Amino acid sequence: MTRLTVDARGLSCPMPVLKVKKALESIPEGSVEVLVDQPIAVENIGRLVRQMGYSQRCEALEDGWRITIAKPGGSGKAS
Repeated sequence: MTRLTVDARGLSCPMPVLKVKKALESIPEGSVEVLVDQPIAVENIGRLVRQMGYSQRCEALEDGWRITIAKPGGSGKAS
């Protein structure tokens, strides 16, 4: 199972969302851990993850947030 990390700290939207989308599309299954430091990035990434049908977990850190996105095997999309 693949695990990628995307460090999007210091980036303004839409760059964190684009980086996450690219990372998710690059793996057949696994997880993507995303580090962000702006609340709007948390909201926008959450919206993207829901639209793509994946699940996520968000954890507050001292200097931002860690979002862990699970991408199951197969199509990965919820119907």
